[in-house]
Amino acid sequence: MADTPAVPRAAATRAKAIAGELAALSIAVAVRRDEDGEALIRELQRTRAQVRHVWPVPERLPGDADVLYCDLAPGLPDRLPWVPGEPKSALVVVLPRMPSPDLDLLYNAAADAVLHKPFAPNAVLTSLLVAHSQFRYGQRLRGRIEKLDETLRTMRSVERAKSILMSARSMREDEAYHFLRRQAMERRVPISAVASAIVDSHEIFS
Repeated sequence: MADTPAVPRAAATRAKAIAGELAALSIAVAVRRDEDGEALIRELQRTRAQVRHVWPVPERLPGDADVLYCDLAPGLPDRLPWVPGEPKSALVVVLPRMPSPDLDLLYNAAADAVLHKPFAPNAVLTSLLVAHSQFRYGQRLRGRIEKLDETLRTMRSVERAKSILMSARSMREDEAYHFLRRQAMERRVPISAVASAIVDSHEIFS
């Protein structure tokens, strides 16, 4: 009898890390506690995550969970506890057995994953993994965009401050920039702070 191939150590380590990550999650489940709802809660509890049931669905869904499961129902986008485009939790929308889901409603909910009733084997775990992964990826992208926006604002502020210094003190461009750097180093503040102070002062007194 041939030996069963051993699971690669790296894969086993990764699987253990994923299991630990899921176990650390807090999950809010805003679905009707019928046969499907009970099955969903049981499957989520098997991950050892902190799972709580929220029913009836409140006007504002809980915003303190890492992952939020909720039925696709009229008004769902308005019940989400965040500004559109700035989610605070991974969202999994649970689709009904019948009739066909409202695609426009589903689109406006901007879910990270969907889960169809009745649940296929491993579908709950798959939806959890996908939603959590998509949400974290979105967070990283939003963080990068915020950093790029901040960099752009800094560049504009520095350019404006250089222009003011060149005009007010008859400095060359490189002299104005070195002045800003020197002031920032002496005051131990970012160059953007010095630039903003110069721009603000100029706008006040001009």
